[in-house]
Amino acid sequence: MAEKHNRRHCSFCGRGEDKVEMLITGVDGNICNICAEQAYEIWREERNKQTSDFTMSELPKPKDIKAFLDEYVIGQDEAKCALAVSVYNHYKRLLQNENADEVEIEKSNIIMVGSTGTGKTLLARTIARLLKVPFTIVDATVLTEAGYVGEDIESILTRLLQVADYKVQEAERGIVFIDEIDKIARKGDNPSITRDVSGEGVQQGLLKLLEGAVINVPPQGGRKHPEQKMIPVNTKNILFICGGAFDGIEKKIAQRLNTHVVGFDSVQNKLNIDPKDIMKYVTPQDLRSFGLIPEIVGRLPILTSLRPLDRNALRNILTEPKNSIIKQYVKLMEMDGVKLTFNEDVLDFIVDKAIEFKLGARGLRSIVETIMMDKMFEVPSSGEQECVVDIEFAKKQLEKGLPTDADVA
Repeated sequence: MAEKHNRRHCSFCGRGEDKVEMLITGVDGNICNICAEQAYEIWREERNKQTSDFTMSELPKPKDIKAFLDEYVIGQDEAKCALAVSVYNHYKRLLQNENADEVEIEKSNIIMVGSTGTGKTLLARTIARLLKVPFTIVDATVLTEAGYVGEDIESILTRLLQVADYKVQEAERGIVFIDEIDKIARKGDNPSITRDVSGEGVQQGLLKLLEGAVINVPPQGGRKHPEQKMIPVNTKNILFICGGAFDGIEKKIAQRLNTHVVGFDSVQNKLNIDPKDIMKYVTPQDLRSFGLIPEIVGRLPILTSLRPLDRNALRNILTEPKNSIIKQYVKLMEMDGVKLTFNEDVLDFIVDKAIEFKLGARGLRSIVETIMMDKMFEVPSSGEQECVVDIEFAKKQLEKGLPTDADVA
């Protein structure tokens, strides 16, 4: 009996060390792995309550949200303002008292239109850093009609539930960014009686999510597990932000304005139209012409466009943001005890090549990666304490990465 009494046991549940997988010993007691896991769950629930409960005075104002975006994203002030206002109003909707006498505030879903590399996804990822509500990014290109290969519409809410640790109440106040929304545009100008697996059918499925309805969501995603219990999620308070490149919509805008994407005529003189930035004239009518059904356009009341990045903007993107490309490579080398320096003419060279390749900000990373690949391979083992990238080295490396005439032949 004395031996049993002296055996180590958990100070919380009293289980002996032979009854648990692990027993952690402290100064004045012990805790088993079971109680440690339960303690962690209790702590996480309390932390979630503290981070999700906020008051009106604690809300980040639109100017504060935009200032935060300015630290990471260069330019695109109009899109930042639209995004800041939408998110701020979403917070206020969550704080609104549900009294019958009060005016009910509707959702301000937003759609961002801009060519590739202008920062749509970056804006969404950046604002996620600031939010106190569940936030997820989904890709519309993988969505298909129910019953076909691909992801169902409900998988969008499944991802939001996963971010919210399957707390339905938290997920119902979240924000969803749907990327590549233009890829589910209707393939033809007229509705078709045939299936449009990843086009109009997906848009029809998105309608109930955007407007607000109770959706039965499979916790594991998809309909491949019919035995699983569905989780009802009300999308009434979920804010949806959509983004897409809408490649070719410039022609739709030009037709509406009775002008041309390239050239100069009397209509441009009359309306002072800028042919280099025709995307800023986009309207809901153009989205319908591109292939979005009217019901979808109506449920995305806030429409904003992202401007093409000029040379100065690309130059600033290289060095100015907190997580700029150059700062990332400097940090990587610094972890090896190496001081990395780029000459100014190298930075200008990188920007010129990005403009030449017409890849926007996304092209900057690939160009810098091509230039730095050999340095990143050799320098950590060389024992060097300083590394300088000059224009001759940059040109040589970039020429190695480009196909030659012999390669093309």
